[in-house]
Amino acid sequence: QLVESGGGLVQAGGSLKLSCTASGRDFSGYTIAWFRQGPGKEREFVSSILWRWTNTHYAEFVKGRFTISRDNDKKTAYLQMNTLKPEDTAVYYCAAKIGDDQVTVRTAYTYWGQGTQVTVSS
Repeated sequence: QLVESGGGLVQAGGSLKLSCTASGRDFSGYTIAWFRQGPGKEREFVSSILWRWTNTHYAEFVKGRFTISRDNDKKTAYLQMNTLKPEDTAVYYCAAKIGDDQVTVRTAYTYWGQGTQVTVSS
């Protein structure tokens, strides 16, 4: 089970930090990813991190603004979002898949959180 938190309302140019905490199982060896789904849009890949090796991967539209990280002891992954734009408004989902490899395809991920709303006002 994955539980996201940290969403909210922020002005353009502001920052938010999302958290994704795993419970009920050991996610060692799993890749953790963040996806988002804006109003009327498809769910899209944002970023991912390998659980054991900390390699990271980002969608082009967040490079330089978002940073993904994880704390294995706390079974938690984070998404630090800086310089937020109104187009970043979306429900952000945490997802996990077995295996240490960077995959951007939504269907590859087995476990999903319930999502947390991020709203960026202009």
